[in-house]
Amino acid sequence: MHVLQQPWPWYIAGALIGLIVPALLILGNKHFGISANLRHACAACFPSGIKFFQYDWRKEIWNFFFVGGIIVGAIIAAQLIPNISPVEIHPALASELAGYGISDHTGLLPAELFPSGAFSV
Repeated sequence: MHVLQQPWPWYIAGALIGLIVPALLILGNKHFGISANLRHACAACFPSGIKFFQYDWRKEIWNFFFVGGIIVGAIIAAQLIPNISPVEIHPALASELAGYGISDHTGLLPAELFPSGAFSV
């Protein structure tokens, strides 16, 4: 669990994310992407005479479950793996932000810009 709580280097996380797309295409002949769900949702909810939306969207139902898994996983991660350490920023940036009246760096969203309760991160 300790490995998941630490930030991963960009070159490892980016490579893992980038390899998912070709792996799904090669192994399962599945087109991967969150934006593909917009097409599937339009084909499912608004059947029309548009050729682009005339296909069997039920074969791509796995993509809806994928997006649902992302949302559920994000909620679980936010609840079970909270980051209680303040956001680390460069001192020069901190002084520049202080000039704008932003001094709270305890979360991802500064309290001066986002009122309490507007977003919960």
